[in-house]
Amino acid sequence: MMDASPAINFDNLEKSFGHLRVLKGVSGQIQQGEVVAIIGSSGCGKSTLLRCFNRLERINGGSLIVNGIDLSNSRMGPSELRELRAKVGMVFQQFNLFPHLSVLENLTLAPQKVLGESKVESVRLARFYLDKVGLAEKADSYPDQLSGGQKQRVAIARSLCMKPRIMLFDEPTSALDPELVGEVLMVMKQLADEGMTMVVVTHEMQFAQEVARRVFFLNEGQVEEEGPPREVLKNPKSDRLRAFLSRMSFAQV
Repeated sequence: MMDASPAINFDNLEKSFGHLRVLKGVSGQIQQGEVVAIIGSSGCGKSTLLRCFNRLERINGGSLIVNGIDLSNSRMGPSELRELRAKVGMVFQQFNLFPHLSVLENLTLAPQKVLGESKVESVRLARFYLDKVGLAEKADSYPDQLSGGQKQRVAIARSLCMKPRIMLFDEPTSALDPELVGEVLMVMKQLADEGMTMVVVTHEMQFAQEVARRVFFLNEGQVEEEGPPREVLKNPKSDRLRAFLSRMSFAQV
């Protein structure tokens, strides 16, 4: 029987940096197999919330359970952290590829070191996921030989090689030239269609509208509106969300 518990459950979550309160009692759930888009203006706390989900940032208050692991436990040990990072993949704005390693080596390093995969199995998985993101022919290339869109697709494939249950994306297209955005979003759409649990911080409103099951609008560290994309993006209730959406592009990707 499939576990019906949420993939991510957060309640009254607080995060501060010094005297600056960034997250001010944020609550919500993300179900297994669900795609959730987090939108909002720069500085609203959306990337901080995402980073809390794999404990790149420690919360200061409230509760947070991700993939069954209690991240509000201050005594969380190294083994639990390794388990969390193995099952919660993250793709950043910048690609964070090792420049001195080939694409294939970038993809096989963590599965061998963290998961204990054999070289043969890690190479098999790496080639499988490179093919999945349309870059099978780039296995022996180095990062500086790739376009920005190709680097980001490699970064997605690298995360998939860890066999994650949840994928976090922190504005994955913001560092790309506009003509390269579509190729990355197409890979993300494919993952969504296959049932991957995904949380995406994004400014791509068309992507949020087409792919996300729900949208969270963060404003000044709080969830101001939340619901299905058609409801949140097409019929916003708050003046702040209406003002935000008026500045965003809904161009097709």
